[in-house]
Amino acid sequence: MLGYSLAEPEDGILVSRPVYGRFELDYGVESGVRMVYADTAVEEAFSPASVEKYELALKAAKDRGQKIRAVLLVNPHNPVGRCYPVETLTAIARFCSKHNLHLISDEVYASCVFDSGDPEAVPFTSITSLAFTGLIDPNLVHVLYGFSKDFASGGLHLGFLVTQNPQLRQACKAILRLHGASQAAVTIGTAILEDQAFVSNFRAKARKRLASAYRLTTSVLDKEGIDYVKGGNAGFFVYIDLSPYLPADSALSPRNREFALAQRLVDAGVFLHPGEEHSMEIGWFRLVFSQEEDTLKEGLNSPATAPVSTFKVDILKV
Repeated sequence: MLGYSLAEPEDGILVSRPVYGRFELDYGVESGVRMVYADTAVEEAFSPASVEKYELALKAAKDRGQKIRAVLLVNPHNPVGRCYPVETLTAIARFCSKHNLHLISDEVYASCVFDSGDPEAVPFTSITSLAFTGLIDPNLVHVLYGFSKDFASGGLHLGFLVTQNPQLRQACKAILRLHGASQAAVTIGTAILEDQAFVSNFRAKARKRLASAYRLTTSVLDKEGIDYVKGGNAGFFVYIDLSPYLPADSALSPRNREFALAQRLVDAGVFLHPGEEHSMEIGWFRLVFSQEEDTLKEGLNSPATAPVSTFKVDILKV
């Protein structure tokens, strides 16, 4: 809906990398809107300095005749599992105001924030918590949320748009005549939210289990010497660096070496999301840890069948 309402086909939405790769399909398949990447390093993406990369990407788009309509943030972040600091949110909002760009904040993991025990972890701050006066026109700020992550209810296909923009609300209401949520999904979602005791208990239990799974996973990664992005405290995943274990086949391109590693892992009973979905850097994978503890322990400690002389897979069966 935002693609249809905020942009024309072939217009662009700015987003930093690494990032969830399926946004290209979410915004592109029907509305024809393109993702335009500001290629930040992982740490840089969470710094106010990332605005410099947005400026470069915006200029490059203008030079090739492409209109940029919005900036898209994923906060908490997928696949990195970190939250944006307030100063970075403020800097990006100021950038959007400067160039009259819409600011879309995808906050679908907002309640999947937990105590990871990592001193580098940043608490979650919704973009709606900022004081917009003197910073950005509230009509340019839009928040997306849904049941799929926080309530493990992807099958409901129930999401929310939070915006103060009356024209955008009107446009989305028109689209919802054909693309609205089912009455069954709305009834179930309403019943969940009205049961505040259930919501509180469910969120507390989910956060406790996610924290435990994260700590278990990262302890094994630390023990095995596999690098990953530190400071995680949100979502279901750890972003890990398997570039040292890429097949040394000179006949393959770097990206195909990554796919070859992913295929070898699958053949060994292990599926990790390849970095091609998220980043320009080769060899980074998204490891999902949201499993029952027994399953997670078994996966992290079970040997896979691929030879460790080629690359490590013995700890990655998750």
